[in-house]
Amino acid sequence: YGTREKRDCNGEIFMKSLITGGTGFVGIYLARYLQMLGHEVAVTKMPGEQIFISGVSVYDLNILEKEEVSRLFTKIQPDYIFHLAAQSSVDISWKNPGLTIDVNIKGSTNVLDAFRALENKPRLLLPGSGEEYGCVQSTELPVGEEHVLKPGNIYAATKVCQNMIGSIYAKAYGLDIVMTRAFNHVGPNQAPFFVLADFCRQTAEIEAGKREPVIRAGNLDVKRDFTDVRDVVCAYVMLAEKGRAGETYNIGSGQARSIREILQTVINKSTAKIQVEVDEKKLRPIDMTEMRADIQKIQKVTGWKPKICLEQSIQDTLDYWRREYLQE
Repeated sequence: YGTREKRDCNGEIFMKSLITGGTGFVGIYLARYLQMLGHEVAVTKMPGEQIFISGVSVYDLNILEKEEVSRLFTKIQPDYIFHLAAQSSVDISWKNPGLTIDVNIKGSTNVLDAFRALENKPRLLLPGSGEEYGCVQSTELPVGEEHVLKPGNIYAATKVCQNMIGSIYAKAYGLDIVMTRAFNHVGPNQAPFFVLADFCRQTAEIEAGKREPVIRAGNLDVKRDFTDVRDVVCAYVMLAEKGRAGETYNIGSGQARSIREILQTVINKSTAKIQVEVDEKKLRPIDMTEMRADIQKIQKVTGWKPKICLEQSIQDTLDYWRREYLQE
């Protein structure tokens, strides 16, 4: 596909990027990063959601409304589309599988159809999840992109389906689609139904005297691959620029850290004396023991590698929640 760089009359690079799901955790970081790179950025949100990023255009969009998606894409005519609008919580997917299926499969198909109809033929980044691999044996780690997918929850199953449909569209219609499988990403401003944000929120509440000095946690013995969201959005942009159409790329740290270790690090950074209790409501019906990404493919194509260590991500997330409670 060659270079996609466009330049204005002064010779400056001028690219137009559209992010669906711009109010989400990753979307806000991605919008700011693209701005820093000089892109003109537009983001979408659901009606009723609030977002303001200086210099970023904001549009209401329900991706379940096919014609609405098509009209907006035609209006903006972006060079890059980052499709981040999704139901991304595993826990919510167990409680509301219908919503997860609608948003992640039907919604993504509407995006693909609108993308296919565009005359200017932009590039689409279709993010997936490391959850798609499902139960992987320790002898099979780190897991690579060609590994058999065995999703173990509703969210993962919808992302596998999204990836398959994206691959079919890329091959059948010659579309410029790059797909990813991002493993656990963390950082400030993440919703507290994700594990690190939950630990940091509870800790900040304890320090502020708003709850008893007890953190309630789920399964502490599982190990996961964590990457800072600021590194993840860098990977997304590098893949949008250099990834091969129709290919899928893992995004992760390549290392596995136990939830117990994460929690202990948070507690060690706290000024309070904190106890830990297991909350059965936080346990998943199915939970794999360990997951770790093979990231050789993305490194070979883009040169990307994570720069922010997990300890820094933990500190920044904890400080974020401390500021939230200081403002109350």
